[in-house]
Amino acid sequence: MAPVMTTQDLHAWVHSRLSLVDAALTAHVEGMPADLPQAGAEYRRLWHRLGEQFAGGKNLRPALTLAAYSGLGGDNADAVVPVAASMEMLHTAMLVHDDILDHDEVRRGRPNVAGTRRAELAARRLPPAQVDDHVMTAALLSGDLALSSTYDMIARASLPAHHRLAALDLVTRAIRATIAGELLDMCGDLSSMEDADALTVAELKTATYSFVVPLLTGATIAGADPTMIAHLERIGTALGLSFQLVDDDLGVFGDPDVTGKTNLSDLRAGKRTELMRIAHVEADPLQRAILDRHVGDPALTDTGAAHVRQVLIDTGAREATLKLARRHARQARRIASERVPAPLSGYLTGVVDMLDGRPS
Repeated sequence: MAPVMTTQDLHAWVHSRLSLVDAALTAHVEGMPADLPQAGAEYRRLWHRLGEQFAGGKNLRPALTLAAYSGLGGDNADAVVPVAASMEMLHTAMLVHDDILDHDEVRRGRPNVAGTRRAELAARRLPPAQVDDHVMTAALLSGDLALSSTYDMIARASLPAHHRLAALDLVTRAIRATIAGELLDMCGDLSSMEDADALTVAELKTATYSFVVPLLTGATIAGADPTMIAHLERIGTALGLSFQLVDDDLGVFGDPDVTGKTNLSDLRAGKRTELMRIAHVEADPLQRAILDRHVGDPALTDTGAAHVRQVLIDTGAREATLKLARRHARQARRIASERVPAPLSGYLTGVVDMLDGRPS
């Protein structure tokens, strides 16, 4: 009889396979240019820039895939590793494209694809518009490479055909949900802050591809039944909402040295978050004037941001947002404890606790 796996054993199993996930990602981006040798040096550099984006990530999504797979009885590491790697590849694609929409050129405290390309062109003395075109080209096409690679890695996995198709269907679901969420997010400035539907955006844009689909992919290829799939979907949705609510708070109140990103960009962009929606609903006329003056100002200073943060505190918006995040975290923890078998239940409650108090 095989020994019973504990939560500690599952953590160790996942941790040991994450190094294989990293190796699979590296092998993919380094090997792909050879398929098109006639494409030239710039094509190779595009893959290289994409590979640089993996550094510094938490590997949360592949870890969830690995944990769901092994925790529900999967025992073929060679088959699941490329699928887990595809979840990180999908995440990279989403980050690259999201940075384009947000006009960001820094990610995790380092230049992203766009920022790297701009630095490469700095000495060329090109007209600014031409530089911008090349920067956009590099970012857009590298994100497209990552999206295509997500499908490619699953298609090449040594899985039964029906499991590969199921995983591909889940990736398609993730991409479409994220596009819908991005669209709602980008169109948010066409309506008032009070009418923002930030929680729907969070579910579509974050929860589905970051939590639901990684969990469901691992569970599906492990052979989980529909009831377990439904429980994991609820856990993933609750976790994703909690994660995004905390992330929105960190985007305003976080320490840039810890988070790796500025705490001004969300305010300068006038991002429609639940945090900001609550503040606008609860603000008195003086507080509303401060929000109207500073939120959405592309030249917002640290002083102006400090005034906004004080309003977010004084209106109770920050407290209410973090309270809502904790409520969703408790829901995820409860379902994992009551509906998911050990050792996966212990692993998932650990993830809930880790994300609930994260500083970045």
